[in-house]
Amino acid sequence: MVNITHKSDTLRIAIATATLKVSRKETVEAIEQRKVPKGDVFEFARAAGLLGVKKTSDVIPDCHPLPVEFTSISYEIKDLTIVITVEVHTIYKTGVEVEAMHGATVTALTMYDMLKPIDKGVEIENIRLLKKSGGKTGFNKLDYADLTAAVLVCSDTISSGTGVDTSGKLIIEKLASFGIETATYEVIADDFNLIQEKVKTLASQADLLIFTGGTGLSPRDVTTDAVAPLIEKPIDGIMETARRYGQERMPYAMLSRSVAGLIGDTLVLTFPGSVKGAQESMDALFPQVLHVFKVIQGNRH
Repeated sequence: MVNITHKSDTLRIAIATATLKVSRKETVEAIEQRKVPKGDVFEFARAAGLLGVKKTSDVIPDCHPLPVEFTSISYEIKDLTIVITVEVHTIYKTGVEVEAMHGATVTALTMYDMLKPIDKGVEIENIRLLKKSGGKTGFNKLDYADLTAAVLVCSDTISSGTGVDTSGKLIIEKLASFGIETATYEVIADDFNLIQEKVKTLASQADLLIFTGGTGLSPRDVTTDAVAPLIEKPIDGIMETARRYGQERMPYAMLSRSVAGLIGDTLVLTFPGSVKGAQESMDALFPQVLHVFKVIQGNRH
């Protein structure tokens, strides 16, 4: 199966429909009057559809087992056509569109099986996804195409030439995947005054300012100490989210002292210096953290 361990849990919703067509008006009347010999078509099919949603990962090889938090199955009769609508909700790392479509399929097949003794002309006409939401579905690169970023690597080792940067370059690559250009990229020493100088200069030049390195507890980890006093509007939830995400994947993420917030209209983020820490921070926060730029422009959530 596809690796989804880098994704975050979000509310995922999918709505799918299936259309079943009968050949006689009498068939519709038998359904409505609960006179079909095999039983109550709507209720039997609804029960089967609920099982179909829950069992999707058992029969579709690449589907992940996931918690189904809500399912509804409804019907609408239009002349000789019955439209089946299945809505599924989960809070998980991947969507539920296949679960919704599988539920609609099983519901339609159950109805077909129950109706075929009284109507040889029953057909399942189509099964389709009507709507889905959650995850990155609502993200549009064009909304953030005008943003520019500055990425600074804080490391005595790399700035002295005895080490090679991987974290900063990974961040730049990730930003590019969201359509954000990195206009400034620098490697500097773990120096309190130098870091503060860079914050003051770049906060007026970039929309997004990301530091990587110096957020831990060693004597030379001073990035947090230098950046935090300059932040005008702390946004504690950003790094709370990153630490929670990291803690689910390794036991020491709780030791990160990373901070985030606004200086003017510039979003400042401080990430760990390890490539894994930087990658997990990006995975935890992007692209949803970019919504801050819509909020500071006066748009509502």
